[in-house]
Amino acid sequence: MPAVDEPELNPSAAQATVIVDELVRAGVRHVVLCPGSRNAPLSFALHAAEETGALSLHVRIDERSAGFLTLGLSKGLALDGPRTGYAAVVCTSGTAVANLHPAVLEATHSDEPIVLLTADRPPEQVGSGASQTTRQHGIFEPAVSTVDFPVAERRPGQNAIWRGLLSRALGAARGPVHLNVPFREPLVPSGSAWPDSLAGRRDGGPWTRLTPVATPPAPARSFPARTLLVIGTATFPAARQAAEVAARVGWPVIAEPGGEQGAVAAGADVLRHGALLVAAELPERLHPEAVVVVGRPTLGRGVQRLLREAPEVHLIADSIGYADPQYVATSVAPALAAAGGEPDPAWSASWLAADKLAAQAVEAALAARPWPTGLQVGRDLMSAVPAGSTLFLGSSNVVRDVELAAAGRADVSVVVSRGLAGIDGSISTAAGISLGSGRPGYALLGDLTFLHEVGGLLIGPAERRPDLSIVVLNDDGGGIFSLLEQGSAEYAGSFERVFGTPHGADLAALCAGYAVPFVRADSATTLSAALSPPSGLRVVEVRTERAGLRDLHAHLRDAVADALR
Repeated sequence: MPAVDEPELNPSAAQATVIVDELVRAGVRHVVLCPGSRNAPLSFALHAAEETGALSLHVRIDERSAGFLTLGLSKGLALDGPRTGYAAVVCTSGTAVANLHPAVLEATHSDEPIVLLTADRPPEQVGSGASQTTRQHGIFEPAVSTVDFPVAERRPGQNAIWRGLLSRALGAARGPVHLNVPFREPLVPSGSAWPDSLAGRRDGGPWTRLTPVATPPAPARSFPARTLLVIGTATFPAARQAAEVAARVGWPVIAEPGGEQGAVAAGADVLRHGALLVAAELPERLHPEAVVVVGRPTLGRGVQRLLREAPEVHLIADSIGYADPQYVATSVAPALAAAGGEPDPAWSASWLAADKLAAQAVEAALAARPWPTGLQVGRDLMSAVPAGSTLFLGSSNVVRDVELAAAGRADVSVVVSRGLAGIDGSISTAAGISLGSGRPGYALLGDLTFLHEVGGLLIGPAERRPDLSIVVLNDDGGGIFSLLEQGSAEYAGSFERVFGTPHGADLAALCAGYAVPFVRADSATTLSAALSPPSGLRVVEVRTERAGLRDLHAHLRDAVADALR
């Protein structure tokens, strides 16, 4: 018992201490904290935990960026092997919670298990008009359900309730988890512990242990010899396992950047220009009898047309749901078992020969263009980043530039946010990947993607900075819309104002305002020189033009189609 003259620890401080301790026991290794008043008990507890080395704390002033930093940290903790830990974000009540929503949606649709720990006002203040108070229960529904904690009180058994709620919620979840904790004043620590308020299990494990439900092994089955494997955004183990099967039975592989590393590591016949090949009109010799899909292919319309026209489409889904927006799936399985049937060496050889012809057409087309186009930058960047690095690709054009022109690598972890494929939070996501993985990081972003979260450059002087080089392909607007229907000549009158959206922003001045080193690369040589292993955060700008982009892509498609005839 505490001494008579020593006050007991106040309930809010005790509850916060228990929650932080249980997060550590459950495997949370990184926590992103946004300053606030109502979450003060958690802030003190997190600071104390970092002082002991129990976790790494990252402080950010913008909840929207903090949510995406947490998403990136989570991705960085599970790049190309088993997950090594989890990441959480902590914020105060009110609009602070709502600002996490974009990151929550991306995490939900990409099965990223981030922890959302939101402080709340006690129940009697909700609906009373109290400042910074709204109904936080279910604020992220239907994407994420809320686990509500009881208000802390001095009574026996509180410790077990707090720990049990948290450990069960984390153990049962696959994607994001929302933990909503109401705190009553006082919100700052005072006194010392009362009996049974802080102790956890003696073995250091989580309070409640949940045994994962075993997934039954997928039965072996036969596929047609003329089968094509398509890998979209997928985990490294799922992509590698499927590609190993493809390598054994001689299936050619089309892989998007978000799943290509696993396929290349498996030694499969990964087609460098698969997306361009299926965008062309395929000759009869390349028509598949079946297509096996791993993960979520989201980049090319050619792949979607391929799936519509294939006699059989088999989906391999290692997540709760699966992607079949066209409703063409013949079957869905959790894993690709060993495939039976006789391989057809001529099938793979035909695709590899077509890929070689496409490579020649692409190189000729790019050689005829002055540097830089997005395709050239994507190709050069992918070949220049050091082995062992991470490379985050923003949505819109840059990820497609890499897909169309760059060769995949087994020694570079390419990460994308294709759950909802938005441009939100890309700077913070890339920073989190580097911090979570502990590896040198690179990012390739379009200018609108960069400007959309330029506040992600704001990192306080006391905070650990990522070793991250952000390459910004700046074409002064929304280049991707040039490639869509609204970019055709008949809509030229309205295009520039409502789709092109030129901004004229001075990226060098913006970076100077955030005290971030900046360099402009005006050639492939200066770009390569700027990609030395980064120490801290820096920005590399490459200026290009949107004019001619539509014609360049049309020329590439025509050149590949001609090469296949």
